[in-house]
Amino acid sequence: MSGFLKIFNRSIVQMARRPVYWTAMFLLPLFVTLLLTSMMEEGLPTKVPAAIVDKDGSNLSRQISQNLGAMQSVDLAYESNSFTEARHRMQKGEIFGFFLIPENFQKDLLSGKGPVITFYTNMTYYVPASLLFKTFKTTALMSKAGIMLNIGESAGLSEQKLKPMMQPVNIVTRGLGNPGLNYSIYLCNSFVPCVFQLMIMLMACFALGHEIKYGGSVRLMSLADGNVFKAIVAKILPQTIGWWVMIIFMVSWLYRWQGYPMNGNWGWFILSELLFVLASQGIAIFFFGIFPNLRLSLSVCSLLGILSFSLAAFSFPVESMYGAIGIFSYLMPIRYNFLIYIDQALNGIDIYYSRWWFAAYIVYMLLPLTVGWRIKKYFDKPVYVE
Repeated sequence: MSGFLKIFNRSIVQMARRPVYWTAMFLLPLFVTLLLTSMMEEGLPTKVPAAIVDKDGSNLSRQISQNLGAMQSVDLAYESNSFTEARHRMQKGEIFGFFLIPENFQKDLLSGKGPVITFYTNMTYYVPASLLFKTFKTTALMSKAGIMLNIGESAGLSEQKLKPMMQPVNIVTRGLGNPGLNYSIYLCNSFVPCVFQLMIMLMACFALGHEIKYGGSVRLMSLADGNVFKAIVAKILPQTIGWWVMIIFMVSWLYRWQGYPMNGNWGWFILSELLFVLASQGIAIFFFGIFPNLRLSLSVCSLLGILSFSLAAFSFPVESMYGAIGIFSYLMPIRYNFLIYIDQALNGIDIYYSRWWFAAYIVYMLLPLTVGWRIKKYFDKPVYVE
């Protein structure tokens, strides 16, 4: 164990002396965690800037504008005089959408010509535009229902008879696992661990690739008595401990201090996060074994880590992806971390239903065994190629 402890202590000294470790392992994950939770503190974006284009100017159109302005998610920051003006504001990024009421709207409506209300949203900004679209659509439907109610009452029908005709089926929506429809509950609990996965992979490859680049791998193998796995474990273990501390802080910050829902067992969930660190390091060492070069291994881990934000299916389900793309969703540990989070934190189901996701962690942890011989080859005779 003397060689193991010497490598372990040597790795701690290197981490303490190099600012890149402090930045990548502590400062950056801490910054991302606090930034996302503070930005999404309200749960959903509110008062999204929008514009109203009222070409009618009637009492009815002004009433619709007032109803739209009273919505919590909309801020009617501008009242444009034309479609062109509103479109230019949206192209400049001043607004995310606008609501258009045509000319002679009230006159055509009362005469039975069926005027059309049009609304536009800039879907380049998906979240605010989706909220605007939902609010615009709700306002249009409510306006239609109110007008039909007034016309029916003027024709002598009672309100009790009109309401079942306009809405024969009452719809009650219940958001399971996230009843408050808090956007940050899903966003922060998926994007923050994905950032952790990216940095864990990069720092594992950096630590091993740095030894080959500067010839320190020969010293490692000497201290490890020629056992490459002993050298890797001793080299990476200080990082593992540091990442465990950061991951426990992340869990405490999100679920204790921020009050995010935890409907399952704390023990299983924390175990998942700890295994997630080992799984991320395991796949990073695997890629390093395939590309035993500092630059190449970092590039591969960066590419796959960034793609994980899309392929992990945080916001777009795997079932709706093209089959050839959906397969890649299950190649990174963050996908299984996300599934365990849904099962345990949101749904609170029995651990039995998450057993295969935990088994996937173990597979990632065993991947380095398949490339150990290749890493040993380059550790014994380090050759760095730019």
